[in-house]
Amino acid sequence: MNNKIRTLLIDDDEVLIQNFRKYFSSSSSIEVTHIGLDGNTGLQLALDNLNSIDLVIMDTLLPGKDGLALLEEFNKVGAKFKIILTSTVKNPIIFNNIDNYNVGYVFLKPYKMEALENIIDDLFNNKRNTLLDGKLESRISKMLHSLGIPSHIKGYQYIRESIILIYKNPFIIGGITKELYPTVAEKYKTTSSRVERAIRHAIEVSWNRGDYDYMEELFGHSVDYDRAKPTNSEFIATVADKLQLELNALMRQ
Repeated sequence: MNNKIRTLLIDDDEVLIQNFRKYFSSSSSIEVTHIGLDGNTGLQLALDNLNSIDLVIMDTLLPGKDGLALLEEFNKVGAKFKIILTSTVKNPIIFNNIDNYNVGYVFLKPYKMEALENIIDDLFNNKRNTLLDGKLESRISKMLHSLGIPSHIKGYQYIRESIILIYKNPFIIGGITKELYPTVAEKYKTTSSRVERAIRHAIEVSWNRGDYDYMEELFGHSVDYDRAKPTNSEFIATVADKLQLELNALMRQ
């Protein structure tokens, strides 16, 4: 019985395709069953093999139908396979609506095959969900506590939610005003401007109460320069990046 993850790759980068085939040819858990060089071919392969594909890995910018068009077609037919999006650039139309599709992860190109393999393993073994529910929440709380942010203020909740969103979709940090704040605001039934102000206040509290040595470790010269505060995006991105590195190391253990 074949228990491998049956994978459709949709990408027009022939070098990447060759590397992909070569790397996973000896994998005991992942099998490259189909490859589409453009959006139209990829869509047809997916539709023809709806019940025999477990995973679709596809670029957002494709000849023919682009990534958004494919996601919409997959939704229409109720596709059950998991999806990993890859991209060299940020497509705001797709990333603003990513929660509407069955996308498990967004991956920035170029990427290492070892890193992609870890992500696939996470998705199919529910490690990532476990981390989000347990270890990620715990580590965020510990880090924010070390940074001197009390858990009862609203900025604490908003920063924690922002980090979880960035963990799922790293591209969102590039659109903090147009994407991150509105998403957090919608969850907490408030406005983007209030989210922004609450996060800024939480950072101000942190800069007055936090562990100086720990802050210097995280933010480097920003702390030394008259304890100048980082911007909201700098603060969130730095904390999220630190957590990402810690959790990636954890998942490889």
